Amino acid sequence: MHGNVLRTAILIAVLSSLILAIGAAVGRTAGLAIAVVIAFGVNGVAYFCSDKIALSAMRARPVSEWEYPQLYRLVRELSTVARTPAPRLYVSPALQPNAFATGRNRRRAAICCTEGALRILDPDELRGVLGHELSHVHNRDILISSVAAGMATMITFLACFAWLLPFGRGGGRLLKLLIMMVLGPVAALVIQLAVARAREYQADSAGSQLTGDPLALARALRKIELGTTAHPLAASGQLAAAGHLMIVGPFRSAGLGRLFSTHPPVAERVRRLESLAGVPC
Repeated sequence: MHGNVLRTAILIAVLSSLILAIGAAVGRTAGLAIAVVIAFGVNGVAYFCSDKIALSAMRARPVSEWEYPQLYRLVRELSTVARTPAPRLYVSPALQPNAFATGRNRRRAAICCTEGALRILDPDELRGVLGHELSHVHNRDILISSVAAGMATMITFLACFAWLLPFGRGGGRLLKLLIMMVLGPVAALVIQLAVARAREYQADSAGSQLTGDPLALARALRKIELGTTAHPLAASGQLAAAGHLMIVGPFRSAGLGRLFSTHPPVAERVRRLESLAGVPC
């Protein structure tokens, strides 16, 4: 848990140093001053608004217990077992079955399920998915993941903002294109460096201990993988920066989808869960 806090601090420090170095190299004193403002802005938005960015990317809305009584019941039950505050609950209208947790700490955590997930998962499978996401919350994985998503979003925003810079024609357009081509992979690199694939294995294991039913999560992962293949999301803008938060990678494994891929193979996750349940390999 403390390691996630440390990694977040390192990520913020490294990205800030990079922004300041670029500012100083491009504009010397004036460039450095502008870079300081940009660094404060990027880090402030990434830290304080990361949950809003991720939820907005999935067009999620807060839901009441009256609308989704089963969802509230399961989260309340698991939160009590985990001895962690019950997170805020959101639902995304996406047809793709998926779920994610976000927020900078346990008290500001949120869990979002898509309509697709709520339609295809039975209660035990949904419970397994929620146990996985609550494990991310309990272990503070959401801090580094959410901040990385916020930073990547701000970087891609700066790439789009490059088109508004007052460069001349010809070479100016080429420079803007180069900025966008560079900042996109930088955003993906921020996520790749911040988010370890092992965290999904750990959350699978911890979530299964929380629910006591690793096979239910294994079944859910299989269903969700099939759903992500049938209804892949577009790896662009805010969504590309938030894809690593999902329980299963939401993008096609090609183009930008491959660039922003952070999830281990579902088959291996299922194998490990079945091993936890005593199923022979």
